Amino acid sequence: MPRNPSRIAPGDSVDVRQVDTVSSGPVTLPDPQRLTHLQFRRYAGCPICNLHLRSFGQRHDELEAAGVREIAVFHSTTEAMTPYQDTLPFVLIADPQRKLYREFGVERSMRSIADPRAWAAAARGWNRHLPPQSDTGDGGHTGLPADFLIAPNGRILACKYGFHANDQWTFDEVLDQARHHRV
Repeated sequence: MPRNPSRIAPGDSVDVRQVDTVSSGPVTLPDPQRLTHLQFRRYAGCPICNLHLRSFGQRHDELEAAGVREIAVFHSTTEAMTPYQDTLPFVLIADPQRKLYREFGVERSMRSIADPRAWAAAARGWNRHLPPQSDTGDGGHTGLPADFLIAPNGRILACKYGFHANDQWTFDEVLDQARHHRV
């Protein structure tokens, strides 16, 4: 399949910038001192996204020890995301206009929810009684996930664009990427 020209690839660089977070003020993206794992999620109440991010929250100390700053972006509003910030020990960014999504080439597709692997993950998330949320943000249920490991100078070290809603790096894959690309 040909590469989408708006997608970023390893070796590309992104500009260093300040980005507003949901509750902790602006953050420098990428982190100037350590690797940044920037993950693009779907909407704030997505059961798949919340289950995935809870796994990162439970092992967040391991990311810190590995020299990785965790940042998650949602295409929901700050108001929709606020209930989730208290439970996650890392930075959340609200991007309801999808500016960062466009810059990083993160797409939407019906395959996001059409793949049975996404259904199983959604069922696991719903069974965990995650907080209900009706705000699906721009892109709704069709948003796709993406992961980027970024060096302090803005160079993309590795990336993954998901093909369905549950197609993202696992926590262990992020740690492996960080070990491989230690700065």
